Amino acid sequence: MTDTRATLSDEALASLPKAELHLHIEGTLEPGLAFELAARNGVTLPFASVEELAAQYDFSDLQSFLDLYYATMGVLRTADDFTELTRRYLRRAHAQGVRHAEIFFDPQAHTAHGVRFDDVVDGIGTALDEARAGLGMSGALILCFLRDQPVASAEEALTAALARTDRIVGVGLDSAEVGYPPSLFAEVYSRAREAGLHVVAHAGEEGPPEYVWEALDLLHVERIDHGIRSIEDERLVQRLAADRIPLTVCPLSNVRLRATPDLAGHPLLRLDDAGVLVTVNSDDPAYFGGYAGQNFIAVRDALGLTEERARRLARNSVEASFASEERKAELFAAIDTWRP
Repeated sequence: MTDTRATLSDEALASLPKAELHLHIEGTLEPGLAFELAARNGVTLPFASVEELAAQYDFSDLQSFLDLYYATMGVLRTADDFTELTRRYLRRAHAQGVRHAEIFFDPQAHTAHGVRFDDVVDGIGTALDEARAGLGMSGALILCFLRDQPVASAEEALTAALARTDRIVGVGLDSAEVGYPPSLFAEVYSRAREAGLHVVAHAGEEGPPEYVWEALDLLHVERIDHGIRSIEDERLVQRLAADRIPLTVCPLSNVRLRATPDLAGHPLLRLDDAGVLVTVNSDDPAYFGGYAGQNFIAVRDALGLTEERARRLARNSVEASFASEERKAELFAAIDTWRP
């Protein structure tokens, strides 16, 4: 049942302590910063101005977004670039209630441009250290394999990751979904699990529910990123609920990429009502119109969001995280004492 129209204010939802579990750091590249870094690094963007670049943020599907996403990320060349990118994301996220962030990054897209793997990891890591010291935020890195690249490339990325487990806690799977089922990466994931890394995967955004089954049964993932098409398969919804498999849902992203026609028809609350451990995240907020708190506000406006439901979604995000048990206890306490 959908919540009645709630009275939670924008400020209340921004102050709600929460974890963000589905955030691509490259997707926080705002147009202004893209031009700053392009000038710094001598990179020519195929747009004349910040305004012209921002005007491109109207997407027909996932691929149309990816085309722009990869065109702009080429401005990221140095460790300092990744530090500045991450620093700006963490400040925005903290202002919208995020207290723990598990950040995706796409190393294959950067090393293809000659960027050193360690520069990516160390650049992001420096900003995480700053946020821990200055903002009291915790966080971690999850390396995502590009599913539309050869599996051998994913194997190389995993080898690099295994040398950086000081920073990297897990692996994921992203980029163009349709035609690239999770089963292609079963051996890579087996190796990652054996090495002690956490495993997650994008599935069931544009791809069918069968991709979610594959991610569960062949990759043995601990979380499903997106997963909204699971609602089409009642048995799958029951499985997700029974096994407490989290879905890291990104409402504004789903609308901007036409995975759902509008938020009013979004399955988030139906999945929650069915007992699935759903969380609210921003995905690529520079491109999709909102960071974590803004996604909560959008859900409130379209679907209604009671205090009880908002608190449960926040608690879900902490439960689903890879934070230590001690850190989880701190975050649960903050959510329980939150007063809108």
